[in-house]
Amino acid sequence: MNALRTQAGRSATPNAPLASALPRTKSDGKGIPMHDNDRQTKHLSDYAPADYLIDTVDLDMRLEPKRTVIHADLAMRPNPQAQADGPLALNGEGIELLSIAIDGKPLTSDEYSLTATGLTVPNVPTAPFVLSLETACDPEANEALLGLYRSNGAFCTQCEPEGFRRITYFLDRPDVLATYRVRLEADKETNPVLLSNGNPVEHGDIEGTGRHYAIWEDPHPKPSYLFAAVAGDLAKVSDSFTTQSGREVALNIYVEHGKEDRCDWAMESLKNSMKWDEERFGREYDLDVFNIVAVSDFNMGAMENKGLNIFNDKLVLARPDTASDADYAAIEGVIAHEYFHNWTGNRITCRDWFQLCLKEGLTVFRDQEFSADLRAGPVKRILDVRNLKSRQFPEDSGPLAHPVRPGSYIEINNFYTATVYEKGAELCRMLQTTLGRDGFREGLDLYFERHDGQAVTVEDFLAALSDATGKDLTDFMHWYNQAGTPELACSLDYDGQTKTATLNVSQILPATPGQPNKQPMPIPLRLGLLGPNGDDLPLTLQDGTELGDGLLEVTEREQSFTFTDIPSPPTPSVLREFSAPVRLTLNLDLEQIEFLMMHDSDAFNRWQAAQSYAAKLLTDASRDRYDPAPVKGKGAERLAKALALTANEQDLAYAYRAEMLKLPSESDIARELARDIDTDAIREARETLRATIGRTIHGDLAGLYEELAETGPYSPDGISAGKRSMRIAALDLLAGSGMEGELERAAAHYRDATNMTDAIYSLLILAPYDHPLRDEALEDFYERWKDDALVLDKWFAVLARSPRHDSVEIVEGC
Repeated sequence: MNALRTQAGRSATPNAPLASALPRTKSDGKGIPMHDNDRQTKHLSDYAPADYLIDTVDLDMRLEPKRTVIHADLAMRPNPQAQADGPLALNGEGIELLSIAIDGKPLTSDEYSLTATGLTVPNVPTAPFVLSLETACDPEANEALLGLYRSNGAFCTQCEPEGFRRITYFLDRPDVLATYRVRLEADKETNPVLLSNGNPVEHGDIEGTGRHYAIWEDPHPKPSYLFAAVAGDLAKVSDSFTTQSGREVALNIYVEHGKEDRCDWAMESLKNSMKWDEERFGREYDLDVFNIVAVSDFNMGAMENKGLNIFNDKLVLARPDTASDADYAAIEGVIAHEYFHNWTGNRITCRDWFQLCLKEGLTVFRDQEFSADLRAGPVKRILDVRNLKSRQFPEDSGPLAHPVRPGSYIEINNFYTATVYEKGAELCRMLQTTLGRDGFREGLDLYFERHDGQAVTVEDFLAALSDATGKDLTDFMHWYNQAGTPELACSLDYDGQTKTATLNVSQILPATPGQPNKQPMPIPLRLGLLGPNGDDLPLTLQDGTELGDGLLEVTEREQSFTFTDIPSPPTPSVLREFSAPVRLTLNLDLEQIEFLMMHDSDAFNRWQAAQSYAAKLLTDASRDRYDPAPVKGKGAERLAKALALTANEQDLAYAYRAEMLKLPSESDIARELARDIDTDAIREARETLRATIGRTIHGDLAGLYEELAETGPYSPDGISAGKRSMRIAALDLLAGSGMEGELERAAAHYRDATNMTDAIYSLLILAPYDHPLRDEALEDFYERWKDDALVLDKWFAVLARSPRHDSVEIVEGC
């Protein structure tokens, strides 16, 4: 499901990408009718295999807006693993049963029973049999948007997690896998496009009716939640991809008419995803066609249905004048995410919904790796960790904290959360860190080989990794079963006589709802020790073990690691690459943090040092009451000069230098303060520090701004986007300086903009000010884009994020 991370809650400055973002959820549950039995708590420990299996599904869907009739032939058999001889109980909601037969023999009304949530047949054959069902539904009245619904003149489906039961009566659970043959029939004039999963095998007109049909076959077994069908009047953009084995795959993106010119980037992202998955994980696409449907009223974000991905068009459509660099990057990531589900989620799926992290966490990790490889890797890591800390850490520390694999739920839609997605991805990253990149790949290869076509568990996943590498991962299950964010309290002791340095680590596991006491977690802790010249020192433990990669394994509540041959007191760089999703306490003074900001060879920790330095100044200035001294004094000036040196390091990626120039957001500072938060003081402190930096290094910033002026045509590639990001970061600090002419510079940046990135970010910089230049730019943007809903959303976002006292009134008055 949708891999896109939201930007909600970030500061209204260029620190926060103005992507057209949707929450990383498939549904918020609104409008979904609930029944008493649905409110019963479901427990992982109660899992039992289905009493019956479905081998093949033959659907005939005669699509009509008010009354669609579906004929289903289900080839069924008793499940030998269940050894049950009881009744056949099928799920079903919001549909009408027209007929039912077993092996061609119609059943009388006393041979089955119906409720609001299902169909029960007390007596079925003990040998394989065919259950034939004819049902009817009303797509136009389906406001739940689960199952088959009609919106804006098109038929569409959404079946994850439990929507297929709104199409026909079924064993609507992820561990029942079947192959599907689907016949769609509809009015040809209003629905010229008929799509379903798999490969197209036949299509034609139905003489004398004005209707036509199409038949699709999916040869790969899949659960019902991956079923999809679309019918409507859509435009098509086509291309092709040749797999590593030489097969040509037809690629199609279907969009509303008039939007075809915004599909190029999504198509390029799809082809890049297919190529990357072959090279990085050996996964080749397995059908003859891959279809994407993007429509404006698909409200689930994106869905990975086998061979027929469905998206809200915010996550597909892009053109330089309508989409920002953040939009381009988000589209690239979410297209990749849904494509990568083809193996991690589709070919191998979840045994039950408790295992949701198995497909979503692993696939988020894969899309993060993809984006890191195609763009500046350290910057991608910074963005992912920033998102984790702003969304998942608060979830982990609040009343709704839950394990990555929950042990119980009442409503599964409530578990499409940052913990399942983002923290789930971090667990996969920790496994790769622990096993090594090659070892992790070997484990995944075995996982794919062993479980292709199956519905599996987290234990199956870890067993494959363990069996492939010989690494015991038993204790790693604590990460899946225990909620909360571990805290690592670290200190470094240096002994000048023995020339040893000892890292002391305490693992603190805060209580969370239902889990007061917890087992220590295995934590991969990557570190470095910097000598006085800023170089990394060789790391050798007392037992002679050499840590070439600086990786320690923390497994106990209290542990110490002693390093030998350390000639002088080192500066520790701990949790490099953010090697585990933990809170780190490491008491360093400002001089040590500044040293890391200038010299740390780990790009993530170097950025983190800059953030920590700025955060220390900001928290000191805004704790209890606003005190301008920390954000106006020597410390602020030293920070500014260090940032200027980094910004001018030519061997660093532009996008990375841009991130170094961005201050922590107001939300970041509020989380640091934790209590007694004065939002006005935080705001004032941040603006003062922004002004101090802008004035102190004004010349450097102005030089960078002019140097990075774009001269050629727009390109969304990583280097070009990085240059724009760095130029805008410099512009933000220049505008914040309050110096004469800088607001005019920002207004000129808006007027001269040839792409949405420059336009929207200069508008965001201008938005807080009470100035005619701000009003002129906002009015100009509105008049230019008032008829384009996707772009106008950005205008509303600028207004809503502005820290002005009248922001709410302005938005409400629009």
